[in-house]
Amino acid sequence: MAPLRKILVIGGGPAGSVTATLLAREGLDVHLLEREHFPRYHIGESLTPSTRTVLDLLGLSGRLDAGGFQIKRGGVFRWGSDEWVVDWSKLFGPQVCSWQVDRAAFDQLLLENAEASGVTVDQGVAARNVVFDSGRPVSVTCTRDRGEPFVIDDFDFLVDASGRSGLLSTRHLGNRRPHPLFRNVAIWGYWANAGQLPLTPEGGINVISSPDGWYWIIPLADGRTSVGLVSPKDVFARHRSRHSSPEELYHALIGRSAAVGDLLREAEFRPAVRVETDYSYTADAFSGPGHMLVGDAACFLDPLLSTGVHLAMYSGLTAAASIAANARGEVTGQEALGFFEYTYRRAYTRLLALVSSMYDDYDTKEDFFWTAERLVHGDHGAGRSGAAPFGEIIAGLSDLREATVSSTRVLTERLTDEAFRVQRRAMAGGTGRPDLAPLRESPLDDNEWRGWQLVTEPRLGLARSEGDGK
Repeated sequence: MAPLRKILVIGGGPAGSVTATLLAREGLDVHLLEREHFPRYHIGESLTPSTRTVLDLLGLSGRLDAGGFQIKRGGVFRWGSDEWVVDWSKLFGPQVCSWQVDRAAFDQLLLENAEASGVTVDQGVAARNVVFDSGRPVSVTCTRDRGEPFVIDDFDFLVDASGRSGLLSTRHLGNRRPHPLFRNVAIWGYWANAGQLPLTPEGGINVISSPDGWYWIIPLADGRTSVGLVSPKDVFARHRSRHSSPEELYHALIGRSAAVGDLLREAEFRPAVRVETDYSYTADAFSGPGHMLVGDAACFLDPLLSTGVHLAMYSGLTAAASIAANARGEVTGQEALGFFEYTYRRAYTRLLALVSSMYDDYDTKEDFFWTAERLVHGDHGAGRSGAAPFGEIIAGLSDLREATVSSTRVLTERLTDEAFRVQRRAMAGGTGRPDLAPLRESPLDDNEWRGWQLVTEPRLGLARSEGDGK
């Protein structure tokens, strides 16, 4: 097979922009298609410290610090009768923090940086159909601003970063399945001059559970606060039937929480109200011959721990490292696909287990912390108490550490078993296995991948760790 030279990326959100930028900086010819014209609205304003690491590689962290975005140092979780604080800067050092961002501005910054890095960026171009030959994508039919269709076929590798629309998984591969546990609806709006729970770290998120589901309170730099409720579809439908409009419903649901009501007592609502549903899913495979699915094109879990952008940028980083190493002939195509699948699906699985435990019949915060400890250290944990392991996972730090230091990885079997365990309980008699079956089938063999790690020096790529006998 001819060496990789030209990469086509479909989608200009964080996953697509990160992948494209890093590949262009490794000398590859990258063409990115984005169906919309930026800036555009997008939910998902709350970032994790792991994104700072990726943004450091892109040369953008300083611009975010100086760009008027709200610094975020953690959050407060009021869950059932318990409450706990996660302050990343106190747990892991003052440099460990992130931002609450306006996604329109943040995503535009990433896309403009991709173009400045040598990526050919086409906005207003929608990918409609992909043609495969011998299992590999070979051409893409597109339209520009809904005009006449045209075909792009001068690429060697396709990166699907098309987000929830999932060009490959939903239209061609047919391998996306809704998550059986997280069948939820999110409804949200914005307020001016909202308050926060006591002890909230600088710029921190507030997460407050209720019989209807759970609320988020996210402070933004311009004085606005995003306030939303996530509830099961049946609960949402029951409330929806009693109200004439989404805005009336939203205010009624906000009024059902005394804690949220207290935070909004002096606040002013800024129309309008938005609703999203059926957003939790996973593809059976995140990669295949000549293609990878990054970010939401591969999976989306749940907004509970604000990890959507983490998974998007983390998958973009690992995809770019794998493709670049393959393009230079340092690993085979199968090794590149396998490492990407291994790292991205492990990250998804760890978060799946932790989020599932919080949707389970309520345990104490100590139970959540112990679940997190097992997911970070397995059976050989350091025995840490408190919020540190929980905070490490929701910061995205455990995923980055394991990708770059292979000796720190918890056995995949441990992550998978933990996810099975909590899902079986949370589904009240259901098995949970239909969603997790691909973990058994995809290339997640610890023995096969134990020596591989992601490296950024002297170039972005993959390497064998020292002491590996292979």
